[in-house]
Amino acid sequence: MLKIDLTGRRALVAGVADDGGFGFAIAKALAEAGASVCVGTWPPALNIFMNLLERGKMDESRRMSSGELLQFEKIYPLDAVYDRYDEIPEDVRTSKRYKDVGDCSIGGLAERLVADFGERPIDIVVHSLANGPEVKKPLLEVSRHGYLGAVSASAYSLVSMVQRFGPIMRDNGAFVSLTYMASERVIPGYGGGMSSAKAALESDTRTLAFEAGRKYGCRVNTISGGPFASRAASAIGIIEKMVEYVSANAPLTAKLTADEVGATAAFLCSPLASGITGNTVYVDKGYHAMGMAVQATDSAASSAS
Repeated sequence: MLKIDLTGRRALVAGVADDGGFGFAIAKALAEAGASVCVGTWPPALNIFMNLLERGKMDESRRMSSGELLQFEKIYPLDAVYDRYDEIPEDVRTSKRYKDVGDCSIGGLAERLVADFGERPIDIVVHSLANGPEVKKPLLEVSRHGYLGAVSASAYSLVSMVQRFGPIMRDNGAFVSLTYMASERVIPGYGGGMSSAKAALESDTRTLAFEAGRKYGCRVNTISGGPFASRAASAIGIIEKMVEYVSANAPLTAKLTADEVGATAAFLCSPLASGITGNTVYVDKGYHAMGMAVQATDSAASSAS
């Protein structure tokens, strides 16, 4: 039987803070395939995430096909807008949610992984990170600070992670990130420079696939998931409308599930995908293939008759 087998591999999923998004679904899929899974969590969300785990509030979603609960090998604090500890401003370092977590930069996490698991501790890195401080603003109204903040948190963070995790990755390693169709088409309401950040993420995926492939022998791909009503996506403000629109107009009308994205990520990180790198893989029920809304097509046909 041909199956995804990640036994003996260690994955880091960066950007997990609850059980409602693609990051958690990917972590669970990797574990189902046999990988040990570490996660990186934004410090302001870390205590809440830990409390949910400890109080059993996520037990149902953590239940795996074997009946056992998904276990995280390590949970690390991670703020991916910082590459090194000395870049974290003093007022942030000493704030309530950061003062006890230590070095939560990308470089700090790489050092922690080496300290915990040895010189080459990782096989898989999942970038499930995105933030746009002005995401509800149209691009015409976005400040320079908001625009650069979106690109920094959502796109450059992947570059930084490949820089720092590539050298400590085992042979045949894999990076996977998450993008969205707003990178290539206008999605009114998806603002704050996030469309630009996703376009940068996809472009960087291709370039990093070449550079990191030659230098570290690893693969780099990104998944363009369809709209999904996660807690994080609620910040956009129109996510339910986006989900309904895609359901009405995609070739496959069933709404996208997080598990479908998780399964795709597990495949891309597995030996079965050893020849795939530099790609944007669409997991959106086929919506990316459509050039006209179904409603518009029906209306046009009626008027033509």
